[in-house]
Amino acid sequence: MSSFYDFTNFRRSTDNINGGIERQQNRQKPLKLWRSSSLVNIVGNSNKKSPVYESSPITERFRKYGSTESLNTLDGFKNRKQIWRLKEFESANWDTIVTIVLVAAKGLPLPPNDGAGHELYCKFRLGPETFKSKSVIHSRQPEWRERFNLHLYKDNLLKLSLWDKGRQKNFMGSCVLDLSTIEKERTHEIWQQLDDGYGFIHLSLTMCVVRYVPAQHRETIKTDDLQHKDQNTLDLKSDWKLVGSLHVKVIKAKGLSGKSSAYCKLELNNERLRTHRTSSSFEPMWNKSYVLDVYDVTSELKITVLGSSLRNALLNEFLGQVSIPLLRINNGEARWYALKGRNKRNAARGNCPRILLQMNINWNPIKATLRLFRPKEVKHIQKPYKMDISILLKNLVTFSDWYNKLLSVNEKFKSLFEWDNRELSALALLVWLIFCYHLKPWAVPLILLLPFLFFWSYTWIQGDSFDNDTENNEGTHDSRKDNKGLGDKINNMQDVTTTVSFALDIGVSVVERIINLITFKVPFLSYVAMSLLVIVSVMLYFMPFNYLLMLFGIYKFMRKYLNPDRMLNNDLIDFISRIPDNKLLKDWKELNVPEPTP
Repeated sequence: MSSFYDFTNFRRSTDNINGGIERQQNRQKPLKLWRSSSLVNIVGNSNKKSPVYESSPITERFRKYGSTESLNTLDGFKNRKQIWRLKEFESANWDTIVTIVLVAAKGLPLPPNDGAGHELYCKFRLGPETFKSKSVIHSRQPEWRERFNLHLYKDNLLKLSLWDKGRQKNFMGSCVLDLSTIEKERTHEIWQQLDDGYGFIHLSLTMCVVRYVPAQHRETIKTDDLQHKDQNTLDLKSDWKLVGSLHVKVIKAKGLSGKSSAYCKLELNNERLRTHRTSSSFEPMWNKSYVLDVYDVTSELKITVLGSSLRNALLNEFLGQVSIPLLRINNGEARWYALKGRNKRNAARGNCPRILLQMNINWNPIKATLRLFRPKEVKHIQKPYKMDISILLKNLVTFSDWYNKLLSVNEKFKSLFEWDNRELSALALLVWLIFCYHLKPWAVPLILLLPFLFFWSYTWIQGDSFDNDTENNEGTHDSRKDNKGLGDKINNMQDVTTTVSFALDIGVSVVERIINLITFKVPFLSYVAMSLLVIVSVMLYFMPFNYLLMLFGIYKFMRKYLNPDRMLNNDLIDFISRIPDNKLLKDWKELNVPEPTP
């Protein structure tokens, strides 16, 4: 195999590592399929010996649990006491969940050219738990984008191995991470080098304490450390990708539906944290602080409240969510946020469900401004796109409305050149000539600034009523649509579909005509376009741009008097209409003339 992958002493290291991994798998096999939420798996593993069973003493707490109805069903099995010991071990020896996102790898050797398909997968081992990733096509930069949740026991060593699956299973490398040196309640982007092979593995790792820890043993965030980190973020000499930091304190929630054990998930781009579970209550209290790195101030903090109960022992119940833009955060203010449902439009179930948060964001304006012109951070795991019929129909209606508005504006604009209203046309011609005469290149950005100034002043005068009026108008518009009958909705949708189809056909046809013009599908039209571009370039060289705009305006307004019998037209559109699109070119395509048969 060394000739294929060019590893040094590859066969020797593979045998040693394979042997070690097989011994570890054989030793830990009784715990591999064990899950805390499944009594069936507990029963299935009850007859198997494990060092964990023998080392965990029976406590009075689980003698008490042994008399409950759920565990009395296991009386017929021989090793019921060992099951209780395993349960005690699980409850007493971990309080942290390690979330690993296997993103990608780079710098891997190419697979051997043996005619077989090669795929890559990773294996994770943390304490008694082992996970295997999905298989992806072998390349130098494969991507998995898969999430795993492991429990942190006494063993803090996370072992990762990379494997190639072809005609036979080949070892590609491994690495070990000491989790005791990694800060908890933070998300860490790690590029770990493989020890036994070539390449790097990209991991996004987060460790969150999800079980309640007494106050005297709880890890707290030091204020001095936060202030020191904020100063480093504001320093221009620090990492330019890091814009700032966000401090979030999740205090409590009220009005949730159901009396369940609730916890919160905090998401900011690729950072994903979670609180501990509270006791079953309608008003859970967490009072936990977190720090998240900010790489884009236009991002949003998403907080989801979930719960679990005896009725939903396996699946977490959705209790509500809220999305908070970072630019709308008021520093130091403890504020209630109403929880929304899954559609993010209506309130969640419950008695006015809400969550109390206190946030503080510090960011560098210079870094944040420069970051706006860089690519956005891509999420490691994204939900696949699903077509929503309601959104599709809404987009069709919106597109149809805007298309009809553009047609009406075009008709009003053409009426100025036809002098239907002489006073208005004369005023428009005068304004055009004055504008073109005084136009300077430096004034173009200021002209584009005018809409911003207008709406800024309007918003400053009207206040919040402008947004409220817009929301009320949208609600009224939707209610009018909902009041229509089924027949009216069907007829309206037919008109909308026809309009959208017609507009799309026009757009696609124009694009195809321009491409055919550039690619000399009709050489005569391409030569005409080239000649016009040369003439315009010469005119711009000898004549100021302002005067050309003035002459163009005079020509457009005076065409009716120069040629009273002409038809309304647009010169550029008329020229483009002469260019064939792909459909017309297919109609023009000549077939081979068959030879006459004797």
